[in-house]
Amino acid sequence: MTTTSTPDPSSSPLFTIEKLYVKDLSVEAPRAPACFLERDPPRLSVEMGTSARPLEDANYYEVLLSLTVKADVQERPLFLIELAYGGVFQIRNIPQDEFEPLLFVACPSILFPYAREVISDASVRAGFQPVILAPVNFEVLYLQQRQQAAQTETSNAVQ
Repeated sequence: MTTTSTPDPSSSPLFTIEKLYVKDLSVEAPRAPACFLERDPPRLSVEMGTSARPLEDANYYEVLLSLTVKADVQERPLFLIELAYGGVFQIRNIPQDEFEPLLFVACPSILFPYAREVISDASVRAGFQPVILAPVNFEVLYLQQRQQAAQTETSNAVQ
């Protein structure tokens, strides 16, 4: 007689999306309604950041994607949209070397399309043309940040 053991499900790797949500959204059009008469094309600037923190239950993490979109015409502000888009992820039994990339590459990659839609919708609802953000490669950003951190550590050690 052969016995086969079934793997313990509590020790299997687990990564699930529990919730996606707008944590904070701000839209400002400081020169409205005069800004709607502008004929020159706006200049856009986009800033982005990510953060992650464990929640009270050790297997749950909040990941935030922060986006700031500024538009101006000839140095005159047109609009400002600030968004913190969050997700709660259940992460369990992931190898340590894969954990940080999961939080700062995979999770933001999941959040970005939703945040992109919120930004576009907010710009339209504020009376402007839709802002369509270009896709982002979070793996490249993560690797660049790691490389910069390593260079900073090296230069601090030399001094």
